[in-house]
Amino acid sequence: MGIQITPSILNADFSRLGEEVGRIGSADWVHVDVMDNHFVPNLTFGPTMVEALSRATDIPLDAHLMIEDCDTHAPAYVEAGASSVTFHVESTKAPIRLAREIRAKGARASMALKPATPIEPYEALLPELDMLLLMTVEPGFGGQKFLDLCLPKIRTARAMMRKHGVETWLQVDGGVSLETIERCAEAGADVFVAGSAVYSADDPDAMVRELKASAEAAAS
Repeated sequence: MGIQITPSILNADFSRLGEEVGRIGSADWVHVDVMDNHFVPNLTFGPTMVEALSRATDIPLDAHLMIEDCDTHAPAYVEAGASSVTFHVESTKAPIRLAREIRAKGARASMALKPATPIEPYEALLPELDMLLLMTVEPGFGGQKFLDLCLPKIRTARAMMRKHGVETWLQVDGGVSLETIERCAEAGADVFVAGSAVYSADDPDAMVRELKASAEAAAS
């Protein structure tokens, strides 16, 4: 599978999202941060926006649900066109059932953990997941500083995946930049969400390629 870069459109110009997605043609995925102003203190996109974006780009959409009651709402994002749907374990009552439902509808199922949520209690869930997302900032806003204290959790998660022989992707989200991506890759992450680092660059697509090259060098 190799290294994948997933730019977040949270830092893009919301007034012209179709054009903004067009500026990251080298991206492997488009990361869509869905926030409800309850689970996190911010309000962004919903299924209607995901559906509109799915018509505007051929790059697959990775919907990250920072919302309450993921059990009820997550399936709607598959129906809206997301190819991967990430639910937070902190707002999900039945994560295994939800992961299976997302997969049954044809999307990749991912589970996210906040920085303070330990990975160890969820080791047995790894075979049920296509991807595990470890937040490296507190979810809610873009442009935050990367939390180095999350690096041991990335290493632990990768060790668990090797132990169980699963092919689950390991994604990190928060403060990912040219200054931090190598440390994440060395720790075992292989999918990287980068928002402000990409969209604050003069050439967002060139930054996508540069981030991937840095991560690939560190991983090898």
